[in-house]
Amino acid sequence: MKLAKLVLALSAGVMVAGCEFGEGLREYGPDKSVDRGIDADDLSGLRAGIWVDPNGCDHWIIDDGVEGYLSQRLDKFGKPVCSGVAPPTVAVGDFKQGSTSIIGDPL
Repeated sequence: MKLAKLVLALSAGVMVAGCEFGEGLREYGPDKSVDRGIDADDLSGLRAGIWVDPNGCDHWIIDDGVEGYLSQRLDKFGKPVCSGVAPPTVAVGDFKQGSTSIIGDPL
């Protein structure tokens, strides 16, 4: 029984070791709404297009020269939008517009 209590106490100590007390809530990681690349633009100033995945569902796409951004297009209930705006694996829209990047995109 002493061994079981010792193992339990040690495992509880290991689990609590990663906690920080008194720090309050912290933000984790960098702000994802800002481009930190060479041109460092706010992503809201860039224009998004739509890329259709092989299943026919839409994804928002922004191409900023070297960097690219992609997120699944969802309806208000969190379900994927599959609009049929383009054939599978095709991107539509002016998703390369709005970038002031000095590095061109060869594609």
